[in-house]
Amino acid sequence: MVYHVIGTMSGSSMDGLDIAFCTFEEIGGKWSYQINVAECTPFDSEWKQTLQQLTSLTAKDLMLAHTHFGRWMGHAILDFITKHDLEHKVHLIASHGHTVFHAPDQHMTFQLGDGASIAALTKLPVVSDLRNMDIALGGQGAPIVPIGESYLWKAYSCFLNIGGISNISLHNQNESIAFDICPANRVLNVIVNELNLPYDNHGEHAAKGTIHQDILNELNALSYYQKPFPKSLANEFGTEIVLPILQNSNCSVQDKLATMCEHIAIQIKRVFEENHIEHEKLLITGGGALNTYLISRLQYYLNDYNIEVVLPDETTLQYKEALVMGLIGILRWREEVNVLSSVTGASRSSVGGALWMGQD
Repeated sequence: MVYHVIGTMSGSSMDGLDIAFCTFEEIGGKWSYQINVAECTPFDSEWKQTLQQLTSLTAKDLMLAHTHFGRWMGHAILDFITKHDLEHKVHLIASHGHTVFHAPDQHMTFQLGDGASIAALTKLPVVSDLRNMDIALGGQGAPIVPIGESYLWKAYSCFLNIGGISNISLHNQNESIAFDICPANRVLNVIVNELNLPYDNHGEHAAKGTIHQDILNELNALSYYQKPFPKSLANEFGTEIVLPILQNSNCSVQDKLATMCEHIAIQIKRVFEENHIEHEKLLITGGGALNTYLISRLQYYLNDYNIEVVLPDETTLQYKEALVMGLIGILRWREEVNVLSSVTGASRSSVGGALWMGQD
């Protein structure tokens, strides 16, 4: 079977909506893919401000934002379809939405972006609310990307995504495990915003900084890092716990960036150390993979374990999550498992996602 799907992702780094038009083919249980065209639709200043304030809205205003963001996404997808001449070529849209609240210990997660609104505007089937079933089954609802890794990149067993939050997936013949490691770009971007920059290009400013060991020790001692997996992070861990430790110091912006990059690299290294992983290839994706300084610090620590860092082509690097959302949407359409309980800790693996039909 061949499927032509649009996958979308709005990550915690809040740079924009990733949209990827992908082709998936399944033959005898083996899957292949192609990213035909992909781009990021940036958030304007108004949406950036709104997204940053979502957790403080009243219930009514949050639900209005949910609908408005869904309609904004629908129009962005329609513009993408028109721009790339994709009319009548898309079978399905899979929408992750933008995470506002994530409290798996209370069986709750909420992603902004009303799937019904997207379906109504595009007149296409839409799969949304991808994490909710797993949360209801007692899981972490995250990460959900490992199902795509197990189907699409069988040559690798270790995957690292460095986005707003860094997360890792480890696969073997028996099971897959995955979890959030630590905040990443969400914190780095806020720090470098002090220089009126959206992000630290290639880690150029971090490379000029000095690592402050006392701050680094305080970051590394945070209790989350001692918890066993399965585990996942809310965005607030980065903005309300990690960021203040850096911002309350008297360090320069460059020093804060360097110290945070070192923290990220050390926490990733600890995963390999604690799980006794050696002599493997590590496929790294997400915007943080373009941070040359961060990747150099990570490679420094991973050399002790003979881990080879691999960066894919830039399209896959930047749009892997949107791509996998597309596959998760297809699996939901096929009523097949698309969230793994070995990853999330749920009582069982599940078929996750709400399906909204854009037409009769």
